[in-house]
Amino acid sequence: MDYLKPLIESFKASANPENAIQMQNYLKGLFPFYGIRSPERAIIEKEFFKSYGLPAKEKLFEVINTLWSLPEREYQHCAITILQKFDKKLEEGDIRYIEKLIVEKSWWDSVDGLSAWICGSYFKRFPDQIKPVTSVWVDSDNIWLQRSALLFQLKYKKETNVNLLSDYINKLSGSNEFFVRKAIGWLLREYSKVNPSWVREFVNNNKLSSLSYREAIKYI
Repeated sequence: MDYLKPLIESFKASANPENAIQMQNYLKGLFPFYGIRSPERAIIEKEFFKSYGLPAKEKLFEVINTLWSLPEREYQHCAITILQKFDKKLEEGDIRYIEKLIVEKSWWDSVDGLSAWICGSYFKRFPDQIKPVTSVWVDSDNIWLQRSALLFQLKYKKETNVNLLSDYINKLSGSNEFFVRKAIGWLLREYSKVNPSWVREFVNNNKLSSLSYREAIKYI
């Protein structure tokens, strides 16, 4: 795709093989890396957007698809950055496209950005879609959709829907999956910053894994 050629060239020119090995190991060897650290990648992206702008909305998903299809993990991180810049322009129904990204090339580094930043913003704009979409995610057998059903509220603070939070946590609290248990604790820990008494009461009256519990009470 012509629009992305300058970005691809910049990423390739900034490759750091030593960093790449460390970054690949950090993600269990699941994805190749150029070895571009986040601060440096942010600078490259900023210069690219300054020179070439953002894609037109009608071209957005074509650009994201291209970035998602490229092997180096920096491209998926860049795709999430671009989606963030469009978070107020996503249309009703675009969540199905975001869902597709959640379940492709899945690992915590992509799923957390998609859920907390992209899905979180989307559901604030289209709250009527929260329950129909996220209830399906919770009941699925995909741990990344389950994690996303929890973490879309991660940044909601006082706007957190505690009924939904408690319902989803109780549905998933028996999971043996590390990333689901971790997400439960992380979400409760974040909410404890604005409502510690609710979190304290919740963890005392509901069965959680030891991992979820430790994370949940970290600040209380």
